[in-house]
Amino acid sequence: MKRVTGIGGVFFKCKDPKKMTAWYQKHLGLDTNPYGATFEWYETEDRKKKAQTQWTPFSETTEYFEPSSKDFMINYRVENLEALIEELKTEGVTIVDTIETYDYGKFIHILDAEGNKVELWEPVR
Repeated sequence: MKRVTGIGGVFFKCKDPKKMTAWYQKHLGLDTNPYGATFEWYETEDRKKKAQTQWTPFSETTEYFEPSSKDFMINYRVENLEALIEELKTEGVTIVDTIETYDYGKFIHILDAEGNKVELWEPVR
């Protein structure tokens, strides 16, 4: 079974997310949106499966990364989230919450070996 298939997003805390987003837009040319920036790419060489990676600055006071105390969180793209979670449970991985489903995919959070919160995302195909 495939597990991680790519990076779905990079999230980090900062003092002023709007200012940080504007700085990256101005100085590094990121095509920003209200959520940060979305990088589109193709999963296959035949360019039939479009994918994306999200870059998002969060407020330094966000509780979204809890229970981790780190200033970052990585989102990994996965296939078959339900089966993967069952496998991770048998391996003793800490599951933080339950699967949530949105129109753009399914999400769940786990903790890695050092207590960093990790977001797993199964995109809608």
